[in-house]
Amino acid sequence: MKNLMLIRLLIVVASSLLFVQCTSDPIPGPPGVDGIDGIDGADGVDGIASCVTCHSNATSEIVEGSFAVSSHGAGFVYTFAGAREDCAACHSTLGHLDFLAFGEVDPSSLSNNSPITCATCHDSHDTFDFENDGIDYALRSIEPVALELDPNTVIDFGGTSNNCTVCHQPRNSYVIPAEDGTGRYVVATTRFGPHHGPQSTMLEGIMGANIAGSVGYPGVASAVHRTGASCVSCHMGESTDINEGLHSWNVTEASCVACHTNGIPSELAGFTEDMAVLKQLLGEVVGEEYAEDTEGNPVFDMDGNPVGTGVPVVGLIVDDFPNPGDTDRSNEGIFTTAEAQAAWNYMTLLEDQSNGTHNPAYSRALLTNSIEALQSP
Repeated sequence: MKNLMLIRLLIVVASSLLFVQCTSDPIPGPPGVDGIDGIDGADGVDGIASCVTCHSNATSEIVEGSFAVSSHGAGFVYTFAGAREDCAACHSTLGHLDFLAFGEVDPSSLSNNSPITCATCHDSHDTFDFENDGIDYALRSIEPVALELDPNTVIDFGGTSNNCTVCHQPRNSYVIPAEDGTGRYVVATTRFGPHHGPQSTMLEGIMGANIAGSVGYPGVASAVHRTGASCVSCHMGESTDINEGLHSWNVTEASCVACHTNGIPSELAGFTEDMAVLKQLLGEVVGEEYAEDTEGNPVFDMDGNPVGTGVPVVGLIVDDFPNPGDTDRSNEGIFTTAEAQAAWNYMTLLEDQSNGTHNPAYSRALLTNSIEALQSP
C-alpha cells in the first residue's frame, strides 16, 4: 500500500515539472536587425471638410435667418395643420412624416403636431460620397412624385426639386371638369379648384382644363423653366440677404438675369388684366341650384344628369362668400362644363402664384381659351 502511495506521489511531481517546462518562456535567441522604414502614404481627404461646407456656423445662421422670413417658417402655414388630416400632411412636421412614411396622416398627429422646421424636409444623408453620388442635402424625398389627383401621373424634376413637388401639387377630391356628355358639371363646394399648390403641375404643363380655343397648348414638360431651370435653381439662389434666395424661397435677380437680361419678369404680359376679365365673366354666369338627397349630396337622374331645383345661382367665382371678406370662393350649383372648366383654370392660375411666369405658354393658353369659352354665345 505504501509503495502504491509512493508511485502516485512520483507521478504528480513528474507531471508538475513537465507543466512548468511547457509553459516557461523559451530561451531568447540573438537580437534581430530593424528593417528599413517604409515610405509615408499620401494624406487622405479631411473627413469633415465636406461637412463643414454646409454645417458651419456661418452657413447655419443665414439658412436659419432666411427660413424665419419664409412662408414655411413664419408660422401661419402651421396654423392650418390641426384642422384636417390632409392639411397636416404638408402643414406640420409630424403630419408630413406620417404622409411620407404611410401615405396618410395618423389622426393623433393632429393634436400633437408641430411647426415646419428643418426636420420636416431633412433627415440623414443617403451617402457621404458626394463627389460621385451628388449632394442630397439629407432631404427626405428626392424620388419622382406620383400626384395625388392622379397617381398614374408622375413628375420628376430630378433630384432635390422633387422634394418640393411632394407638397406643391394640387391635392383635393374635386374632379377636373371634363365633358361627360351631359354638358353640365356640379360644383358642390365653396372651395372649388386645386389646392394652394399647383406650382409643380403648372411648371409641367398639366392638370389644367384644356379648353379648345385660339391658343394652342404647349407640349408637356416643354416650358423653358422646366427644361432649363428647376425649383431649387430659381428659388434657392445663393445670397447674403436673408430676404431672398436660400431658404426664403424668394427668387434672386442673380438666378434670373442669365436668361432674363432685362430683369426678373413680374408676370406674363397682360396677366393681371386678363385674370380680371376672366373673374368678371365667372361672376356673371348663371347656374342652377342642385337637388340634394337626405345626406346633402347632389342628386343625379338615371342618365347621369344632375337634377336641379330651378332656383338660379348667380356667379361661379365670387367674393364676400360665404363670409364677408372672403375672396375667390365658389358658389355651389349646376353649371355648364365650359363654365366649370374656366373656373378651374382661373383658380389654377391664381393658386400658382407666379402670375403666369412658371409656364408662360401654358398659362396663356388656359387664360385666353377660358375667356373665349365664356364670351362665346
